[in-house]
Amino acid sequence: MAAATLAFGVEAAVVSGIVAARYSGRKHRPAATFPVLPPVETDSAGAEITVYTYGKDLYRDMLSAISEAREVVYFETFIWKGDEVGQAFKDALVAAAERGVKVYVTFDTFANLVVRPSFFSFPPSIVVRRHPMFGGGGLHVLDPRNSGRDHRKILVVDHEVGFVGGYNIGALYETYWRDTHVRLRGPVVADLDFAFVDHWNSGPGGYRPRLPAQTREWDPRIRIHRNLPRYMVYPIRNMYLEAIERATSRILMTHAYFIPDPDLARSLLNAAERGVEVSIIVPDQSNHALADWMSRGCYEDLLAGGVTLYLYQNAMIHSKTATVDGVWSTVGTANLDRLSLAGNYEINVEMFSPEVAQTLEQVFANDLQNCVRLTLEEWRRRSMTARLSERAIAPFRPLV
Repeated sequence: MAAATLAFGVEAAVVSGIVAARYSGRKHRPAATFPVLPPVETDSAGAEITVYTYGKDLYRDMLSAISEAREVVYFETFIWKGDEVGQAFKDALVAAAERGVKVYVTFDTFANLVVRPSFFSFPPSIVVRRHPMFGGGGLHVLDPRNSGRDHRKILVVDHEVGFVGGYNIGALYETYWRDTHVRLRGPVVADLDFAFVDHWNSGPGGYRPRLPAQTREWDPRIRIHRNLPRYMVYPIRNMYLEAIERATSRILMTHAYFIPDPDLARSLLNAAERGVEVSIIVPDQSNHALADWMSRGCYEDLLAGGVTLYLYQNAMIHSKTATVDGVWSTVGTANLDRLSLAGNYEINVEMFSPEVAQTLEQVFANDLQNCVRLTLEEWRRRSMTARLSERAIAPFRPLV
């Protein structure tokens, strides 16, 4: 018992030190500088797909879509800052409601605890669903189906145009973070529409008026995948595994919080072993120090197994994207960690389209301009303090 207590104390001390060091370093963090691309529009897979890699461009078009709404707006986000950007979105939603548009808004309560409560005061013309910190009372709070965070970011306007991806709402994300989002037009918007409606009607959060679902078409070229803790359904992880295991030439991935479970790591290593180029961009320093250190726990095996790792510099890269063989792609909200793949409400769009894959490969190449490649030799020269810290927090990896 004493040994276990001592071990836990050491681990807790390491965790506290890592977090304190990162917080202190933020005070002296330089301004973000990174290469950006303009929005790229592609007609493919039965849809019009626009890829965004800069928050200012994305927010402009999202706000424009809301301002042009005639019938209905569905708006869902994880973090919604009460700053000038957040206020612009709130004002646009209120204005739409005032001109007769039906506006439905949902956001995660826990993720916005630091936002002043008054910001989330809306007029009666807007119907609001607050995703609760816990979905059930009493012993129900222990049920994993009631504890998932709403990590999704969705905007659907008039059942005709939809936005989905990694961007939260706030000034920080507008220019400081590198993220990826897509705008969708065409039949696939009905699937994004349904994703919002189904969660609104069946997810936790108490009473709210039920919404009707739109008729959806069958099209295997572009699909929406949803992780649904309430139903214990997590298809996004399997989507990744299937794509990685099918790869024959190249896998290009960008992930903000890259903490793959043993099966995902093994699939990437198996791909590299059979000659597939496996290249992954991760933050040099993300906004979550613990996530960085837990991610580093798999670097040795990946580098030794032929996977190429690139560290994104001078800014937070928050994207959750991948392309395989120049044919398959995904953009969404799910990170490659346990919280996203087996815990949160998440949503990813899967696209079988050489045109979209080519666009995302161009985005990957552009991001590489702001990266430093991490070699196995460099990694093995890291300090003993770093090695011991990684070992101390290793027991927490399955929890994140």
